[in-house]
Amino acid sequence: MIRIGIIGYGYWGPNLARNFAELPGVTLAGIADTDPAKLEIVRRRYPGVLTTSDFHDLLSDTSIDAIAISTPVSTHFEFGMAALKAGKHLWVEKPMTETSLQAKKLVEEAERRKRVLFVDHTFIYTGAVRKMREIIRGGDLGRVYYYDSTRVNLGLFQRDVSVIADLAVHDFSILDYLIGEYPTAVSASGTNHFPGTPANLAYITLFYPSGTIAHANVSWLAPVKVRQILIGGSKKMIIYDDLEPSEKIKVYDKGVSFTDDPKQILEMRVGYRTGDMWAPKLIEIEALRVGGEHFADCVQHSKTPETDGKLGLRVVELIEASTSSMRGKGETVYIQQHRKAS
Repeated sequence: MIRIGIIGYGYWGPNLARNFAELPGVTLAGIADTDPAKLEIVRRRYPGVLTTSDFHDLLSDTSIDAIAISTPVSTHFEFGMAALKAGKHLWVEKPMTETSLQAKKLVEEAERRKRVLFVDHTFIYTGAVRKMREIIRGGDLGRVYYYDSTRVNLGLFQRDVSVIADLAVHDFSILDYLIGEYPTAVSASGTNHFPGTPANLAYITLFYPSGTIAHANVSWLAPVKVRQILIGGSKKMIIYDDLEPSEKIKVYDKGVSFTDDPKQILEMRVGYRTGDMWAPKLIEIEALRVGGEHFADCVQHSKTPETDGKLGLRVVELIEASTSSMRGKGETVYIQQHRKAS
């Protein structure tokens, strides 16, 4: 039985508490938050669970095996390092830290203490993204030409992170998981329409060694909510609409072909192929539950999570590179190829 404590019961904390409380082999042991009203809600929902305004109470409790951090990004490093040094396994929300230097230190500390470090890049554990990886890695799509994402809505405006760290972070983790490459360069443009607040709109382009190009449009200023990804391959193409209630993924047998045959030199060199569309069946289990079960399994059997600290670090590096490019009004930022996605 794994006993888990949660630091932070704000926006995402209640979802973590609900899932950990329902997972077999896991016990929700304690919740820390500085807001007395939130702790009162916890006491009503989870009688018997330790509640405290001081997160050190969770760290000093030797019966607690793991700590989940669901607090503002600016506190992730402080709480995460404290949890690891207390000998706890660590679950941390995305993005992992504010800076890549902080992320590296957490990775090193977890490795030194042989603790599991799990970053909650939730989309990796959705049935849709896992099915897309299966299709791509199985070769059905052929060579991946492009990834085009639109992730926009009206709000929620964040105080401590930009729209890149809030929304594009999902595309960075999904791309890492799907195509198994680390980009060589990034170019981003964006803006802040309200002085003194983080950027609320950005367009990001990632360039990969294989020639794949990825684009993400992220915004808090759209009149409607859109969560859509297009992936084009040499054989087939995918549309993923996360807001679609049933057929979230549609695979199209469509594409183009080129010829350099001298006999066809006077004809159009581009051929178009249009075939069937199919919507694969997806696993309909809440992503947070899948991630929670995976975390518990990693803790119990000393496994490396699919969304480990190294993935979290790669994502933070892309946030930094994109932000740097945006400040340079789209200036290309080249990225060292010292790590590869698995």
